[in-house]
Amino acid sequence: MNKFHIGRRAVLAVGAALASPAVRAQGAWPSRPIRIVVPFPPGGSNDVVARPLAERLQQKLGQPVVIENRAGAGGAIGATAVAQSPADGYTLMVSSSSFATTSVSQRVPWGVLENFTPVALLARSPFIVIVNNELPVRSVQDLIRLAREQPGKIDYGTSGPGGINHFVTEYFSQRAGVQMNHVPYRGTGPAVTDLVAGHIQLMITTLPSAAGVVRDGRVRLLAYSAAGVPEGSPPAPLVSEAGLDYDIAIWWGLFAPHGLPGPILEKLNADANDALRDPDMARLYQGEGARPSPETPEAFAAMLRTDIARWRGVAQLANIRLD
Repeated sequence: MNKFHIGRRAVLAVGAALASPAVRAQGAWPSRPIRIVVPFPPGGSNDVVARPLAERLQQKLGQPVVIENRAGAGGAIGATAVAQSPADGYTLMVSSSSFATTSVSQRVPWGVLENFTPVALLARSPFIVIVNNELPVRSVQDLIRLAREQPGKIDYGTSGPGGINHFVTEYFSQRAGVQMNHVPYRGTGPAVTDLVAGHIQLMITTLPSAAGVVRDGRVRLLAYSAAGVPEGSPPAPLVSEAGLDYDIAIWWGLFAPHGLPGPILEKLNADANDALRDPDMARLYQGEGARPSPETPEAFAAMLRTDIARWRGVAQLANIRLD
């Protein structure tokens, strides 16, 4: 009798495993449309990166791949929806560096590595250090010297408290040992406008967000924050060439809910990396000042661990908390 019950339990366990979404997904995936959640509004950089990827994944997977924009709370609303979705390969997310900064500056019901599977690093782009033309600096060394001579007197603008350019500028200040004054705006556009007008003196932002004023000479480009500057970009040295331990780029990546089955992870990573090698894809990403950056899931996860640790330290020192 005991043997019968043990055998029956084993059979039921095997049956339950075979019936689980993960195992079914491994056998038949994909058998229906896939959605990629972009936790920001249409037209932003995350959207621009996600849409050509979706087109190419659709061609490779033979199923519709649709973009769903779920904006709000600095990306936290869309990310929460993805974290709560089944890990079956039918719900994915494209997000950027702000995913990591949001996780350390807001009270969110998820962790980047605890509740998500990093699938593929898609692209990276350096930030630019730009100043008002009237500020008497011509290099990063000049900027640091002036900031040390006049602590708290240089105003820097950002798209808002807790945003990625808030974090990268505070990190610059911490590495350089200077104190500058944060002036938050409701978006990058108004901050760039005030930089040109001289109401603020400094921004560290993405190249596309200020490309026009840089090209027209209405602000002074001092440096790029990291290597990998896209072809055709205005010439400038790297921040690290000023002798500063500072190497930061904005990134975009593809994620799934935590627990994505291995075969689906491998397939998505391979197909995403193939898409990133498409020259047309590279040209589309260049419009965001970005370069395709194919990596393994393991390398992407390692990069995320470094990123999160860095931003947690910055948030603590600069008291960046949005709750």
